Amino acid sequence: MSARATVLKLRPFKLPEREKRTLANGLDVYLLRRGPLPLVAARLIVRAGSAFDQPGRFGLADFGARLFRRGAGGLSADQLSDEVELVGASMGGFANEENVVVSMSTPTKHLGPMLDVFSKLVMAPDFPETEVELARRRTLAMLTNELDDPSSLADRALIRAVWGEHPYGHEASGGKADVERFTLEDLRAFHRERLGPRIAQLYLVGDLDPDQVMRWVERSFGAWSGGPPAPPPVPQWRGIVRPGEIVVVDKPEQTQAQVRIGATGVARGHSDHFPLMVMNTVLGGGFTSRLVTEIRVKRGLSYGAGSSFDMLSGAGSFSISSFTRTETVDTLLDIALGEVSKMRARGPNPRELATVQRYISGLYPARLETNEAIAGAIADVVHYGLDDEWLSLYRERVSAVTAREAARAAKAHLFDGPARVITVVGNAQAMGPKLERFGKVSVIKPSELE
Repeated sequence: MSARATVLKLRPFKLPEREKRTLANGLDVYLLRRGPLPLVAARLIVRAGSAFDQPGRFGLADFGARLFRRGAGGLSADQLSDEVELVGASMGGFANEENVVVSMSTPTKHLGPMLDVFSKLVMAPDFPETEVELARRRTLAMLTNELDDPSSLADRALIRAVWGEHPYGHEASGGKADVERFTLEDLRAFHRERLGPRIAQLYLVGDLDPDQVMRWVERSFGAWSGGPPAPPPVPQWRGIVRPGEIVVVDKPEQTQAQVRIGATGVARGHSDHFPLMVMNTVLGGGFTSRLVTEIRVKRGLSYGAGSSFDMLSGAGSFSISSFTRTETVDTLLDIALGEVSKMRARGPNPRELATVQRYISGLYPARLETNEAIAGAIADVVHYGLDDEWLSLYRERVSAVTAREAARAAKAHLFDGPARVITVVGNAQAMGPKLERFGKVSVIKPSELE
């Protein structure tokens, strides 16, 4: 089946038009009217994510955002829960690499009062000391568990080996030493200095009347002030910091090895986005991918293997993830690296291409079934500066990718030879001789990833 034939069989997919309005304080508000269910989803995005945490305070954005729900505007966590849950609403906050995200879902008839509560979380978090200490204990316990989990260790090691000192080079949750030193003043300064209406957007999707909603938004958010005058920039990235190296996180008790391969990728919105997505689904982005077939189905080396592009606004990375027995770690690496080389040399064949195009196109509408999902998708379009038809023509653009385009994108963006870094978690002594032929081996302790 040709790409053109796939395009012609697609049913039209179109979201209602969105409307943009701006408050006097600079807050951009995006409204999308969508029924028939009497529900509304709200998402507030502030360009203040973990990439802008300062050294020694990594994890502060996520830690602070998760505390918004634990006391705000003079209301305790229990009082907030009573107000929110009584009407069947939900609210919460977190941070990713680039943004602080605060979300809400509510029945339409309660939208006005819930926006008032929602704005308290954003504009007036109290950071109650007892809640801060409880959150600290929970976060430290989570980090302790992660440092005992081979898969989490492999991911942490990969992030650092790929990004180094770049702002994308630490986890949103930070490290144990960072979390231990957070103070109330750190949290208040984070809220005061890094959050503000001029670097924020509010998205509202659902059964709503735009004019009425804007009156409520003005009442709830019109007094918000402060924060940066413009979004902070992300420094330029020069590429992976440890190319050709193998970083082993030593856990002598392990009989399996967690394996990661990382390389330079592309930023979100790159002109090769759709060819790369289609190509990667063939390589390792689906259950019938080449990596799964070669590693799991044919050889039984692992239960799973996959690859992905992590595309951020300033840069992006590519990674492969799998696990296997200690004695077969070199075999798995040979296969994974070989599949990348084959894809880079020839790209996907027409049959593979048509299969994944049907797969991606078929799943896409399900990804936008809820108001929350649509709010998140529109937020991505705005945040990454994507074109207005990114969502409505997504499937058509997937289906229009040709085998030649996918092959060209693979050759241009998949790593060549040693232009990658490998992280492995397992028994370093047992794996050492098997890994040396892939590059310079460095052994670290799990504690070095705290």
